[in-house]
Amino acid sequence: MRTKRAQEGTFMSPRHNHVPAKCLAVREVLNRVGDKWSVQVVGMLGDGKKRFTELRHGIEGISQRMLTLTLKGLERDGLITRTVYPTVPPRVEYELTKLGRSLLQPITGLAKWAGNNREKIQSARTRYDSQNSSNQLG
Repeated sequence: MRTKRAQEGTFMSPRHNHVPAKCLAVREVLNRVGDKWSVQVVGMLGDGKKRFTELRHGIEGISQRMLTLTLKGLERDGLITRTVYPTVPPRVEYELTKLGRSLLQPITGLAKWAGNNREKIQSARTRYDSQNSSNQLG
């Protein structure tokens, strides 16, 4: 049975609601919050304020330059704040904003999903690679 909205002709699939400007905006946000370094920085800051060196040592494989760029991007997007204390040498701390804290739940959920499904994904990759490597040989 069709819904009332469908009978009235107002029902549309998500594909028909495509608005290019909105897609661009969503893509820009997802590029920021979805890159591997941003996710790790936000996750670490979920435990509270951190200094640059704490973040650098806590995120395996990140270069100083990449951490600096990531922090600047997160600050620009309003997800973190940077506080400089007038000491010698200056002490700088990074902290999640309210908006940044609101990102913790989806990031945590995604991390949990990834942990729960990593073996299934690895099995699927192995199956796919096996099937496709034999197809390419012939």
